[in-house]
Amino acid sequence: MSQIIEYFKQISQIPHCSYEAKELFRFLVDFANQRGYDVQTDSANNILVSKLGAKLCLQAHYDMVCMGKAPQIELIQQDNILRAKESSLGADNGIAIAMMMDLIDSGYELEFLFTSDEEVGLIGASALEFDLQSKYMLNLDSEDEAEVYIGCAGGADIVATFKSNLSNSKDRVYELSASGFVGGHSGVDIDKNIPSAIKALALYMSKNSLEISSIYAGQRRNAIPSKAVAIVCSNKELHPTDEIKVRELNESAKVLQKSLELIKLLDNFKHGVIEYDSSLDIPRSSINLAMVNSYDEDSITIECSARAMSMDELDEVVSRYKSYLESFGCEVEVVDKYPAWKPEITPFARQVEESMKKVFGSSSFKAIHAGLECGVIAQKYPHIQFASIGPNIRYPHSTREEVDLDSVDKIYEVLKDVIEKLVTP
Repeated sequence: MSQIIEYFKQISQIPHCSYEAKELFRFLVDFANQRGYDVQTDSANNILVSKLGAKLCLQAHYDMVCMGKAPQIELIQQDNILRAKESSLGADNGIAIAMMMDLIDSGYELEFLFTSDEEVGLIGASALEFDLQSKYMLNLDSEDEAEVYIGCAGGADIVATFKSNLSNSKDRVYELSASGFVGGHSGVDIDKNIPSAIKALALYMSKNSLEISSIYAGQRRNAIPSKAVAIVCSNKELHPTDEIKVRELNESAKVLQKSLELIKLLDNFKHGVIEYDSSLDIPRSSINLAMVNSYDEDSITIECSARAMSMDELDEVVSRYKSYLESFGCEVEVVDKYPAWKPEITPFARQVEESMKKVFGSSSFKAIHAGLECGVIAQKYPHIQFASIGPNIRYPHSTREEVDLDSVDKIYEVLKDVIEKLVTP
């Protein structure tokens, strides 16, 4: 495992935020070329590394969600836990990339598929242009050891524009900030009762009947918001709370004439789990109120991420929240929609489960309330059987992200066992 962690440390120092991963793209292409593999790239900056006769394709995405100080990542290791100082770690999906690098270094006759911009709508997977030869694909983007994932949620982003004329205010001007919220993944963490900085700020503004001059809240569509700042006007003195810091500004400000409507929209927005599936022990559908920003002086952009375990349920969630936003006069667009991966226990999935039991003693099949690229890729390559595995990664898409290194070691054992049953190195 030491070589895997060394590879991970190496790529953690190469910037690879979503949309800005060109340097890691070039690094991976050169890495595989230097080891004698056939390397193909496509117009979406996906990379296929292969040797003739491969039966198994390993797949991972090489972009990461950059939170806090990322892409400047300072690694911190405490016993068997690796995290980053004041930033996301990039173990999602950097640990998988490091495993694949180690296998490439060993010369395995496999296909290695590195996809781009997964974290911003599965963009790379949706635009794949390769002729894959493998009969099986093992996705390495799951985050719980000993589990074999056979299904995932579909998703869509909802982008709304709230417009309002401005007027001059003679009231006191304040800066409100909701900070120190822990954040988290908008899919796998949405049922963990993680407080939202946007909802906390909206509640404070509602209670005090404030007028909004500007607002900048949330960092990524697929992250539970951990920060929110607003410039507001009030005809009375404002006081801080446990969640909201208050600073009076010695200046004047223009405010949105429809401030109260916008605050009502945000305060009444039902953020979180919509329906729960007790049989799968995960949410069936959810909505994340992700970002609220004053990109223009007289308009506010509101961005949400919707997820559901079937496309019918996803369409229902999108329709419901689109109607909700439109009821406040918003212009609404649905973007970056991607399909759910319907749970199915294939013969390949059972084979992966056998390898998991060999290492961990027990295993089970699971579905995940997050987007895995299996759903998108399966539509393009219906002849391939899929499964997904991964080590214990906690709090992805946040500055608390951490990976269990012992778990990495064990999952790599599982991976090697799956390979040895299908491929001779």
